[in-house]
Amino acid sequence: MTLSTWLTFFVASWAISFSPGAGAISAMTSGLKYGFARGYWNTAGLILGILAQFVIVAVGLGAVLATSEIAFAVVKYLGVAYLVYLGVRQIRTDAAPVAVDTGNPAHFSVRELVVRGILVNLMNPKGTVFLLAVVPQFVNPAHALTPQYAALAGTLVFTDLVAMGVYTLLAARVLRLLRDARHIRWMNRIFGSLFIVAGVFLATFRRQA
Repeated sequence: MTLSTWLTFFVASWAISFSPGAGAISAMTSGLKYGFARGYWNTAGLILGILAQFVIVAVGLGAVLATSEIAFAVVKYLGVAYLVYLGVRQIRTDAAPVAVDTGNPAHFSVRELVVRGILVNLMNPKGTVFLLAVVPQFVNPAHALTPQYAALAGTLVFTDLVAMGVYTLLAARVLRLLRDARHIRWMNRIFGSLFIVAGVFLATFRRQA
């Protein structure tokens, strides 16, 4: 992989990472509820989900997902169900104001945030198919593939860490301004609805023939 090829992918990665989607919604929801320091754990899960998708593409399973109607449908509708579930749960979340700096540790779970991030990205065949379409364009088959895939994955991980951090921080800043339970209830409804809308859009996504 040449430097110019990597730089092109680096620029593209910023657009990919900042593009609105279920990952961005998940990051903002975590920032809204837990603040930046705690909510950013969700990004760790999102990154693990991206890395899993990269492995799927690298070992050729992405091609199976892109061409098998049954495999694609199974993963897609699992993703749809999970996003709708997150949306409904967010809408029904307690509207009590949350103290960002002194939140009750009993109601905070790193594991839950990480797992949610993994599932949000992993159960999204759209992301895998997208990577399958984009990544090979930056890989030179005449050279060792593993270092190239590692470089591309590392680049996307870096830009996603920044992008999801920005989304989490923005939501955390909004959280500091929310002290009225009515306002928080409406914010939960907005983010919950966004999860459901993301699920609906995922349901309409079709694999490439």
